[in-house]
Amino acid sequence: MATVLASHPKPRAPAHPTDVLPTDTAQLYTHIHPILVLSLYALQFPSIVADPVPALARALIPLSILQIVYVAICLPPTGGTATPVVDKKKAGGGGGGAEKGKKGGVRGTIIPGFLSLIVASTITAPLLAAILVLFGAPLTTHHAHTLLAAAHISFLGTLPLVYVHGVDGAAWRDIIALLRPVDEVYGGMIGGVVGAWLGAVPIPLDWDREWQKWPVTIVTGAYVGWAVGKMVGGVVLKGRKIVLE
Repeated sequence: MATVLASHPKPRAPAHPTDVLPTDTAQLYTHIHPILVLSLYALQFPSIVADPVPALARALIPLSILQIVYVAICLPPTGGTATPVVDKKKAGGGGGGAEKGKKGGVRGTIIPGFLSLIVASTITAPLLAAILVLFGAPLTTHHAHTLLAAAHISFLGTLPLVYVHGVDGAAWRDIIALLRPVDEVYGGMIGGVVGAWLGAVPIPLDWDREWQKWPVTIVTGAYVGWAVGKMVGGVVLKGRKIVLE
């Protein structure tokens, strides 16, 4: 009589918050980055209010560039860790090996950054657009407005998450269920979503202002919320988990 041995599922390693790379450039730029992003958005805000669709479309270009620069400089790519960079002087053996490592590092950061941009553009942006419709965005009109708002939220919040976690299903289930420990990447995503939600508050108010039209306040709230969430997640709440009572 044959005996069947049941294989036990391999226990998952505990999730850890994502650390910014321990280089001087990364440690400095991670604080400069939200200032640059918010400043560029503020410069484009009058154009966004005047004509949202072309202005929001143009604003995606600098946003995507800044986000790729941020993840490439500051974050470990999928499966990577925030390990110190080897000092060239201590490594020895001439400059050839150091140069080769530098080129490999560029390929290992810029290419994942562009791949994350593609995922944020083609998968998460349409998904967020559908969620915006479910939460009250115009269903039969303003399709371009809604999709562009979703793209901005996606580039802000999910592009860095895709860069760090890739398309690992278990990691994304924890992200959606709010089970991962908070860090500046995860905090930025949560802050962006909460900011977009709060940004909907002024829309129905009878103030008759140009900036109240769809989706100006949504996008603005997402930018502000992302910056606040990134800072709070990276400093104040880092390593903690969100507990929903």
